[in-house]
Amino acid sequence: MSLVRVHNFSVSLDGYGTGEGQSLEAPFGHAGDRLHRWFFHTRTFRAMLGQQGGDTGVDDAVARTWADGIGAEIMGRNKFGPQRGPWQDHEWNGWWGPNPPFHTPVFIMTHHPRPSVEMAGGTTFHFVDGSPQEVLARAREAAGGLDVRIGGGPTTVRAFLTADLIDHLHVAVVPILLGRGERLWDGQEGLDERFHAESVTTPSGVTHLTFTRPQPQQD
Repeated sequence: MSLVRVHNFSVSLDGYGTGEGQSLEAPFGHAGDRLHRWFFHTRTFRAMLGQQGGDTGVDDAVARTWADGIGAEIMGRNKFGPQRGPWQDHEWNGWWGPNPPFHTPVFIMTHHPRPSVEMAGGTTFHFVDGSPQEVLARAREAAGGLDVRIGGGPTTVRAFLTADLIDHLHVAVVPILLGRGERLWDGQEGLDERFHAESVTTPSGVTHLTFTRPQPQQD
């Protein structure tokens, strides 16, 4: 069966995956770009924007695995945009412009479904209301045997962890303190008992934590 993966998910030292006060001008609230500066300097990020150059060190080596073997993505509504409640603006199609970097079907979890939106480059946004298990079943069908990536934000990743649906989790711990926002680790006691954990710290000061579910041994 395909795997469920999380990649390049940044949290502060105090566990916040986004700041408080998201708006159109501030996608990560008061955190600004501080959680993701390590990523913005990598060749992987610049390639996502169709640009040349970028750092090729350890941060990039970890970051660039995010697209390998991915056939669909799941994200929460807050990652898609700042609107809340019933959709007021159907012209809003995410932060990423006309050619989003996903290039797969993307399932956006929301209590307010709307018609799917087909974008350039192979990305189609589907707006679905359902449990993590139900949305994952749809994403797996669309992925055609490839893996499914959980893109965030913290509430969505936490919901899939709580439902024990994640096989691979990469968290980048950034050396900042946010103090407020949305935390990743709340309610995740015992996570270490379900996964094999590895870590590496890079010159940027970021510690990359990788949690991998042990695979059953074959007879």
